[in-house]
Amino acid sequence: MGQLNPSLPCPLVQDVKRGVGGRLRHAMNFPVELMEGIKTRGMEQKLVCIYIHSPSSLAKQHAHHATPLPLRCLRRAGCPGDPGLSLQAPHLLQDVHNNSVLNDNVLGAFLQSGHVAGLSRPVEIQFWHDMDSSNATCVFWQPGASKCVGSPGSWSREGCETTHREGTVICHCNHLTYFAVLLVPAGTLSPTQLTSLTHISTIGCSLSAAATLCTLLLCCFSRQRLRDSTTKIHMHLLAALLLLNCSFLLSTPLATGPEWLCRVTAALLHASLLCTLAWMAAEAFHLLLLLVKVYNVYIQHYLLKLCLFSWGLPTLAVVAVFVFKRDTYGYHTIHTTEGYKSPSARCWLTSPPAYSATLCYAGFILLFNMLVLGRVVMILRSIQRQKGQARKDWATVLGLTCLLGTTWGLAFFGFGIFLVPQLYLFTILNSLQGHNTSRYPDARVKGCEGSSGAAP
Repeated sequence: MGQLNPSLPCPLVQDVKRGVGGRLRHAMNFPVELMEGIKTRGMEQKLVCIYIHSPSSLAKQHAHHATPLPLRCLRRAGCPGDPGLSLQAPHLLQDVHNNSVLNDNVLGAFLQSGHVAGLSRPVEIQFWHDMDSSNATCVFWQPGASKCVGSPGSWSREGCETTHREGTVICHCNHLTYFAVLLVPAGTLSPTQLTSLTHISTIGCSLSAAATLCTLLLCCFSRQRLRDSTTKIHMHLLAALLLLNCSFLLSTPLATGPEWLCRVTAALLHASLLCTLAWMAAEAFHLLLLLVKVYNVYIQHYLLKLCLFSWGLPTLAVVAVFVFKRDTYGYHTIHTTEGYKSPSARCWLTSPPAYSATLCYAGFILLFNMLVLGRVVMILRSIQRQKGQARKDWATVLGLTCLLGTTWGLAFFGFGIFLVPQLYLFTILNSLQGHNTSRYPDARVKGCEGSSGAAP
């Protein structure tokens, strides 16, 4: 860590409620290197130490405490070395969802003469606490770092190291600025992981969009393949997947545009997701009729009813939400272990109830599809097959797994140690769903149909 000058600490707050003499709650120790550099200049310097505490926001209340030091540890007075933190910034102690700063405490230090950075021996900052800090990380305030419009800056941990002791979080940073300890939510991705997942999803969705578009164009020019319901349902699913992939790819670049455009994009993405899930359920229902029906069941306007269920109902629900509660859609930010907003926003749901309702909707559909897939497996195992037929049947099961979207069920395993592997599996498998579904034509379904009868 490097040698610290024990004669030049900056104790900012003492806890007078904890027995005789009190207990040191927050403190900063400065390296000898900093002090020697000041002395060599042959001029008097002012070392400014700041303590800020706000239980809600800095706009409502803040307090500065300072302790006299040999170099005059003063209160903030607009010095040239001030790193530019605005005490009126309403969201300084808050991220998008909650107050993430440990105990809402911020410590600051700088020299009046100018900016100090790149110290070979770090400054030591101690934060006292009486709570679980296993997910805490040391950060500093970086003015103008946030790409969000109107934001004065953001928190960063670059140049800071975190050490945990009983009742204390110790930060070692190589510069002078404002410091805090952020409580990173459990299961938060690192910036590297988020970047890799973004690249995987972008590549996968681009391949899926290209594959589904080519398949749809080929089927449109081949009119004979669109005569039966099985192929038509499959084409509707591919169209929904194409819309989903395109809207997902557009959700990131359009997040930098006007708010109304981002909301429209988010609504389109939500609608395409609901329609895709609905067409997966339609595929499962159609397959179930092919497999288990005893008599030749005829359903009048069969495809029209499936279209009303799979296209009409999801679209109607999204339009109703967009009209009556438009703020459900907008800018969605992803948090990383850096403790602040990721550089890129996305147009998506901003309402937790809407997100929960979407998750429940997907859960019911995936449960139905998995039950149908289980029934298919049972039927395939019960049928007497010729030698070598089992391999073909299991290939059919794999094709139906992509067709029915059962891999989307991985979304319900994003917790604990499963989070990172689940995210990578979910991203790889489902971003390529359109590509895989295009490679598995309706012959897989007709293979099951051949053992049960004709389509409705």
